[in-house]
Amino acid sequence: MSGKVCIVGIAGGTASGKSTIVRRIKEKFGDDIVVINHDSYYKAHNDLSYEDRTRLNYDHPSAFDTDLMIEDVKRLKNNIPIDMPVYDYTVHNRSDATVHIVPKRVIIVEGILILECKALRDLMDIKIFVDTDADERLMRRIRRDMVERARSIESILTQYTETVKPMHEQFVEPSKKYADIIIPRGGENYTGISILQEHLNLMLVEDKQ
Repeated sequence: MSGKVCIVGIAGGTASGKSTIVRRIKEKFGDDIVVINHDSYYKAHNDLSYEDRTRLNYDHPSAFDTDLMIEDVKRLKNNIPIDMPVYDYTVHNRSDATVHIVPKRVIIVEGILILECKALRDLMDIKIFVDTDADERLMRRIRRDMVERARSIESILTQYTETVKPMHEQFVEPSKKYADIIIPRGGENYTGISILQEHLNLMLVEDKQ
């Protein structure tokens, strides 16, 4: 691939609609876009038992190997492929597998805390924050974690109360001030998504000229 690589950061609270927005962007641009998720960079904890891993705070910045993500984003920005880690939510640990990522013209970096880290933020050409009501996010998280991550509603609510909500208030919400674009209501905001799609389209067209 030749030409400039554009890094787009998409942040926001848990279950705010980030993945829906990413999916709609990918539907429009297809092979011109690749996505890397901050969740894939959760630190490995092979030294801990499953029970101990379930008690970790996965919503604090220290839960992520953000330094590795920064290095991978730099490689992609320089047209160098990476092997992205894979995280297995069912066992609360990093998998032995990796995903080979080839640079594309637009790299979407997605995650709740990606705007919290200045070094990662500084690599982004566009910074987006998806802003969705807390009650709506909680309902979406319950549905998602029960279906996709095989979790009980009790464990979901306990984690939300003890770590997700306080970490959102301490780290995620304050990072909104760094966003270039704020999209309220997440995936339901068709107008906001269309404006973002058009902005990315103009960037891709300009890069081809």
